Amino acid sequence: MKHYLSLAMVGAALFGLGTAPAMAQPYPSKNVTIIVPYPAGGSVDGVARILAQRLTDVMGHSFVVENRAGGFGGIVGANSVAKAAPDGYTLLLTASIHVVTPFLQKAVPYDVVKDFTPISLVASGPLLVSTTPKVPANTLKEFFELVRQNPDKYTFATSSFGSAGHLATELLKRDAGVNTLVIAYKGANPALTDLMGGDVQLMVDPMLSSLPLAKAGNIKALAVTSLKRVAIAPEIPTVAESGMTGFEFSSWYGLWGPKNLPPEIITRVQSEITRMAGQPDVKARFETLGFDAIGSTPEVFAQYITNEMIRYDKIIKDANIKAE
Repeated sequence: MKHYLSLAMVGAALFGLGTAPAMAQPYPSKNVTIIVPYPAGGSVDGVARILAQRLTDVMGHSFVVENRAGGFGGIVGANSVAKAAPDGYTLLLTASIHVVTPFLQKAVPYDVVKDFTPISLVASGPLLVSTTPKVPANTLKEFFELVRQNPDKYTFATSSFGSAGHLATELLKRDAGVNTLVIAYKGANPALTDLMGGDVQLMVDPMLSSLPLAKAGNIKALAVTSLKRVAIAPEIPTVAESGMTGFEFSSWYGLWGPKNLPPEIITRVQSEITRMAGQPDVKARFETLGFDAIGSTPEVFAQYITNEMIRYDKIIKDANIKAE
């Protein structure tokens, strides 16, 4: 997997070397499609729609979200962007699982580094660690004490194989010293349904889907995976406060284009994302989803991707997660 981690490859993708078409007129001159490789309604879709609305407001043409779901890690939608013309009119908004895909899937029709141009890290946020109300534990420390006493009684859930929640769950298992079965569901809703019913006993998932259930008392929030407590739920302690010093894990969302995207298009889009991320109303909208607006430079995003891939590779190897 080391070929995925080359900064040279990231840089080549970033600066669109060699075959970038000449700009005939100012960008954009027509509507832009933002591909979301998941169904409408989830966290990726929520981030994309905030971004698309704001870019539409300031760029002179509509940025339209198209949900193109299918395949592990959003392969179908991502592949359509990898094969698109590098003219800035087809972009990809997706989550961290995009760069996990090559570690966990044997047949990926593109290279997650070489076939895409990183534009900006758009948003990130902590995950919520929750249990079923049927478990007599009110803190994460108490929960893992119960698991160690009767490990065969506990099963953990994740919304999808290879997701941020899945990798965070494996990190929790490692730090807690437990070896518990993790069931990968096809989506957050069925996993959360089983968590509410007590069929599984732990789940780590973005706050967008899990926090409303916790506030309603349908599941029990134990901790958040950020280093600091979050503004929308300050009563929930962090994993680090719960005895796992230094634990931090986030779900993050970025914008990519096809490889060889012209630098002037990268700069045009990224500058508006950075401006957007600093606006109070936009920050507030992201906060309601449990995210922080970021708006990084392409260079920072490229380095972030490299660092995250190194981290994910280690998690996957340590947990002995096998490719499908």
